[in-house]
Amino acid sequence: MNENDDPEAKTVAAADGAVAGAGDALVAPAPGPTRRLFWSALGVALGLLVVDQGTKWWAVDALADSESIPVFGDFIRFWLVYNPGAAFSMGTGVTWIFTVFAGIAVVAIAWYAWRVRSTPWSYALGLLLGGATSHFGDRLFREPAFGRGHVVDFIDYSGFFVGNVADIGIFAGAVSIVVLSFRGIEATQAPVPAEAGSDAAEAGSDPGETGSDGKPQD
Repeated sequence: MNENDDPEAKTVAAADGAVAGAGDALVAPAPGPTRRLFWSALGVALGLLVVDQGTKWWAVDALADSESIPVFGDFIRFWLVYNPGAAFSMGTGVTWIFTVFAGIAVVAIAWYAWRVRSTPWSYALGLLLGGATSHFGDRLFREPAFGRGHVVDFIDYSGFFVGNVADIGIFAGAVSIVVLSFRGIEATQAPVPAEAGSDAAEAGSDPGETGSDGKPQD
């Protein structure tokens, strides 16, 4: 007797195929949700970019002729600074290197955001992307020259560090990623729905009702 002619073998094979298909559906990336989360990341990035550039334009206009404006006593002041280097004004003589690094960071973050399948990760990456893009724009288009522009900083933290809104977004995004990593929330793996997991388990354990002779019944 050929295995293909055995009704019981056909039933077991169909059940195995259904379980395998259910497993593949849970593991394979879903294009729709992935694209939606990518657009969410871009939305967060665009919002941060607009706010950062808007506050920089305000700072250039309002603080150009002012030494500093106290906000919270001596703890936080508004003070206009043009930074040609990195954090804490490091590398001021090689601005073009930071321009290259900023461009690479923008591309890398955008590429990873395209693959993300976690909503919290999409928001965190959106903050990083928005901050990096805004700094990259400063490097490209601000004075003194294309590709060697100085980043506008104006938030003075007790003289220890002078930053901007993009820096706040990058810091918040980085902290969020650390927290998500410690909590075990992965960026590119979607959580398995409880209902889907239980359905797949039931499909594997009970492919169909059987009679007393062990054969499936209609």
